[in-house]
Amino acid sequence: METRKKDIRALTRDQLRDFFVSQGDKAFRGNQVYEWLWQKSAHSFDVMTNLSKTTRDMLESNFVINHIQVDQMQRSSDGTIKNAVRLHDDLVVESVLIPTKTRTTACVSSQVGCSLDCKFCATARLKRMRNLNPDEIYDQVVAIDNESRLYFDRPLSNIVFMGMGEPLMNYNNVLKAIDKITSPEGLGMSPKRITVSTSGVPKLIKKMADDAVKFKLAVSLHSAIDETRTAIMPFNATFTLADLREALVYWYQKTKSRITYEYVVWEGINDQRKDVDALVEFCRFAPSKVNLIEYNPIDDGDFQQASNTAIEMYVETLERNGITVTVRRSRGKDIDAACGQLANKS
Repeated sequence: METRKKDIRALTRDQLRDFFVSQGDKAFRGNQVYEWLWQKSAHSFDVMTNLSKTTRDMLESNFVINHIQVDQMQRSSDGTIKNAVRLHDDLVVESVLIPTKTRTTACVSSQVGCSLDCKFCATARLKRMRNLNPDEIYDQVVAIDNESRLYFDRPLSNIVFMGMGEPLMNYNNVLKAIDKITSPEGLGMSPKRITVSTSGVPKLIKKMADDAVKFKLAVSLHSAIDETRTAIMPFNATFTLADLREALVYWYQKTKSRITYEYVVWEGINDQRKDVDALVEFCRFAPSKVNLIEYNPIDDGDFQQASNTAIEMYVETLERNGITVTVRRSRGKDIDAACGQLANKS
């Protein structure tokens, strides 16, 4: 029976060095391979031209590089690009390139499907099949960086973990991926240009604070009233707003980093004065920013975008209370690439 080859990108630099020593070679060969894998994003051993053919053949016989393939790329009328990304086991996730005049942002996935059950999100209708590995997250960023350079003549500037999946439910792999993305030995991006968006897992928000992460935190809030939030995000019955707020207080005390709240206003759900008043009260404990997001329908009538009057009420009330607020228009709706629409319909 054939032994299954190990994915070489699961090895640390030290493990690569040890492997070469075990083969009777020099440890620095491990450094060379590590650089090819993470700085140069090599997808085959053949391209590692500073290694001898014998060494490349030896690597080929022992390891694989389980890289992603962009199966399909769609371009929106507004310039947004959506990738259907095929993984080594033929599962598919989606990632998005969002261009503006000043920057390009990668929206990347962290799970195949999602661990949570938000009723307004298309991804939540897909069962969680598995977590993505660090290299699969990293590869999405590399693919979008290449597209940014090709189509917009500039490198990728920002990354948001707002694609498929709940990033904190894949905590270790997400942090390992970010380490590779930000390391000078990897892509060398600044962690300040990375935002991890969570629906709110209190224990893991505290762990991020303890781990002294340098990236930004965003919370998909959508209501600061428990009854309302549980109705649209049922996991809130377990991870209550009180627990979430306690974790966010801890986050701010440890990091002094402003919190961004992602917030959709729906007609008849959270478009009343009591809803915005509860949000103001929830925001009071730390400097925060509220992104009011345009809703993107997912083929049913349960959720409808609130009126402009309701949005204006939110903006006026938040600003009057000294809370930064922006109204964010969706991008890529015509190719189902907007927030909440990623569901492998490509």
